[in-house]
Amino acid sequence: MNRRNLLKGIGLGALGAMSLPTGAQEASDKRYTDATKGLRPLKITKVRAITTSPMGARLVIIKVETDEPGLYGLGCGTYNQRPLTVVTAVNEYLDGFARGRSVDDIEDMWQNAYTSSYWRNGPVLNNALSGLDMALWDIKGKRANMPVYQLLGGRSRFAADCYSHAGGRDFKELEDSVRSKMEQGFRHVRIQLGSYGSSHLSQKPHFREAGFGVPSDGHMDSLPYLKATPKMFEHIRNTCGEDVELLHDVHERIQPIEAINLLKELEQYRPFFIEDPLAPEQNGYFPQLRNQTSVPIAMGELFNNPHEWVDLITNRLIDFIRVHITQAGGFTPSRKLATLGEWFGVRTAWHGPGDLSPVGHAANAHLDMNIHNFGIQESVYFNDAMREVFPGAPTMDNGYMHLNDRPGWGIEINEKAAAKHPFPEDPGTWLPIRRRDGTAVRP
Repeated sequence: MNRRNLLKGIGLGALGAMSLPTGAQEASDKRYTDATKGLRPLKITKVRAITTSPMGARLVIIKVETDEPGLYGLGCGTYNQRPLTVVTAVNEYLDGFARGRSVDDIEDMWQNAYTSSYWRNGPVLNNALSGLDMALWDIKGKRANMPVYQLLGGRSRFAADCYSHAGGRDFKELEDSVRSKMEQGFRHVRIQLGSYGSSHLSQKPHFREAGFGVPSDGHMDSLPYLKATPKMFEHIRNTCGEDVELLHDVHERIQPIEAINLLKELEQYRPFFIEDPLAPEQNGYFPQLRNQTSVPIAMGELFNNPHEWVDLITNRLIDFIRVHITQAGGFTPSRKLATLGEWFGVRTAWHGPGDLSPVGHAANAHLDMNIHNFGIQESVYFNDAMREVFPGAPTMDNGYMHLNDRPGWGIEINEKAAAKHPFPEDPGTWLPIRRRDGTAVRP
């Protein structure tokens, strides 16, 4: 072949690659159809919020309906302190945005929904987006006839190891609570002396005597808490032994320099992690904290914006990412966050409180099952009413959270049962906590 014919052949080959003949295109379409087992394209027909409260928390479930009869997906958009704002965001905005779009294009849907309000982030819109995103993953799993964790590459473990919560107003009550959790099979136990900040140890606040604030305002002084917490760890270590891992939540209620000194003192008791020693507004103190103590740090429960956690992970300033995945915008960004953490030696400890729906807990657990850098999961107990509303919810056994092997999240919703549990009249706001002089305490 001479040079002219060679160039001509190359040109024709390139042209052919750019524009497949009809037969080749038909063959390509057939391969796609075969690969997807003949599944037809599906469109979203409706996105709506379902509210229910089987255990007291104000749950917001997002249901995405499709043009295939009976096929729907469930997501969690629960924002217990402002649930009705999420309902409005879903019903009035996301429904119109999502109708007519393909259920298969999850990444495209998430990216466009994320910017559809122009201003990004914030708990209301992130929770609404989370519900949509999770529901699409649920549909994806149902269409593939496999659990979501299988879509991600399968299992890395047989179940998700969990920690439980132990508390008491004095050391003996706390010790009994820890032993009870150990007898239930938990190998990791979070210990709290009373409520966050051991507020019961504080003296009667002066602000109440002065008529400042309102009667429902709580109070906490940092000094009694700072003195009692190391003694608490010492007592539990001496009485319950070294075989149980101990966790503790500071809940951001002390000053940064107080947090640094506290963690240095707790180091001798080998905590599994200390949660939220600093408020998100004080992330700049993390280098100083890391330089002065080797205590493992868990952070991120209050994060909304991905940029809040990137620096902490990439600079190896924390050990566990504690993000509440509905606050972060759903399953899609949380999966990416877990991958980022893996590259920098940061493990997951997803926030899993009682005001997260079984759908949200299932999403946590599906990630836990798949990712390599899983650390620990917060345990949860569902009462009979919750299980009636959400058949297929995760179960607990011997300190592990277990999933069923049904497609998607493996959870359905009984809307008739859900309707039997309306929201409480109380709006569910987070009540203020004050210092002795009335100064507000975060959070």
